[in-house]
Amino acid sequence: MPDKAFNVLFICTGNSARSILAEAILNREGRGRFRAFSAGSHPKGAVHPYALDLLRRTNHPVAELRSKSWDAFVAPGAPPLDFAFTVCDNAAGEVCPVWPGQPMTAHWGLPDPAAAEGSEAEKRAAFAEAYRMLASRISIFASLPLAALDRLSLQKRLDEIGRTRSAAA
Repeated sequence: MPDKAFNVLFICTGNSARSILAEAILNREGRGRFRAFSAGSHPKGAVHPYALDLLRRTNHPVAELRSKSWDAFVAPGAPPLDFAFTVCDNAAGEVCPVWPGQPMTAHWGLPDPAAAEGSEAEKRAAFAEAYRMLASRISIFASLPLAALDRLSLQKRLDEIGRTRSAAA
């Protein structure tokens, strides 16, 4: 099991900001232990420019990032998923497809930075806050002793992570 890379899908309605940020963060922070993907129930078709800018400024690769439908992850040949996390409340309330691999699921909702209002600086600050919250949760997730936890204990930890507001929490 130590050589297995766990497949993780981050789901949001538009797949343009939060789920994209999470995909990039886990792919870097997971250090080969995880393969992260993102998708949306109603994808916008483009990654939000502020998300791309933030990821570039924090040295994440962005060339492979794109807004896509969750249908890609139920199609033949899709990677079997180990985990699927919703990062927006709308996606959490939708009826999700049956994912290949019967992944463990949890809701890690946070405010939509793409919906932030105000000046450009305030909007960019909303993206930075979403990034910070996701990075905190993903750091906790990536450090879990997955092989040592039974399914029930792991589910409890995944749900707790979704309630984490900051690195100090």
